[in-house]
Amino acid sequence: MITLDAQGLVPAIAQDANTGQVLMLGYVSPGSLSRTVEGGEVWFYSRSRSELWHKGETSGSYLKVRSVWKDCDGDALLIQVEPTGPACHTGNTSCFFETLEDAPRFQRLDRGSGVLEEVYALIQDRKETLPEGSYTARLFQEGVERIAQKVIEEAGETALAAATGNAERVPLEAADLVYHLLVLLAAQGVAPERVWEELRKRRQGQG
Repeated sequence: MITLDAQGLVPAIAQDANTGQVLMLGYVSPGSLSRTVEGGEVWFYSRSRSELWHKGETSGSYLKVRSVWKDCDGDALLIQVEPTGPACHTGNTSCFFETLEDAPRFQRLDRGSGVLEEVYALIQDRKETLPEGSYTARLFQEGVERIAQKVIEEAGETALAAATGNAERVPLEAADLVYHLLVLLAAQGVAPERVWEELRKRRQGQG
């Protein structure tokens, strides 16, 4: 059993199987972990772009999987790999090349609701794999016009539930609306983080 964090992800350490050097820390979603195990090369989930990330696709420095281990609590992974080049985007062999000598400064990540990221990760996986029998996959196959129509329908049902005082239906209809809106974002190639950025701007403007 593997335990997902609030964003539906698991931290994964990549380690050189030959030297034992720790190369990098990334995060995997259920979809990216499946690709890692089945495909033989490491896939992460990019939290900044809210999408699956084939390590090396841009740089050419892939991580060939030798073995995958989970820790005793099932909430962290160790992936032993054979790197084909530097693991770090800076060109260093490992992302861990700076020693910590003084008291560090900290920054807090201001991200969207974790469940939205988790659902969006699943939607992205359905978009890529189009599994048979999947409602989400069928939406992508029917096209963006159909997805947009569903957003309009669900928005109307949410508004109607609120207008008629049906408080029990509002969260159910709102969930349908948010889900189809996430599908629409995925169809347009727009990561939820772009929406969070806009909301943060508006939050600052409401002071």
